[in-house]
Amino acid sequence: MKTLVQNTIIVLTLTTLLFSCSKPETTPIPQAEPYSEQQVVQPQPVETVPEATASSDATKHGGLKLIEGTDCLTCHKIDSKLIGPSYQEVAAKYSDADLDMLAQKIIDGGKGNWGEIPMTPHTGLSKENARQMVKYILSLKK
Repeated sequence: MKTLVQNTIIVLTLTTLLFSCSKPETTPIPQAEPYSEQQVVQPQPVETVPEATASSDATKHGGLKLIEGTDCLTCHKIDSKLIGPSYQEVAAKYSDADLDMLAQKIIDGGKGNWGEIPMTPHTGLSKENARQMVKYILSLKK
């Protein structure tokens, strides 16, 4: 009887080992993608329209697009005063002869021409882009 019990235990042990080793099932471990393969989106600079080839509409559109890409509309509206003067008020006060001065004022900021609230400087703006913005503003003259 002792032999029968031993043989039964041996057979059950071998059967268990046989079935547990016969079909290996492994789950693959997910691998993280390396950082170098991730793409970083860089901001695209706004293209300037060369002055010699710029049509009036292209200049207006380019200037408006530049204005919309900055914080200008936080303080200015086209036809009504907000924090600063409306663009139409600026156009009525200045002419094309003031183009460079106004472009520099956009870059440097300013205070005093329209009240005591200072205009924020836009030091990262190129002179040509500032000129296009002023051309758009001056085109709003009634």
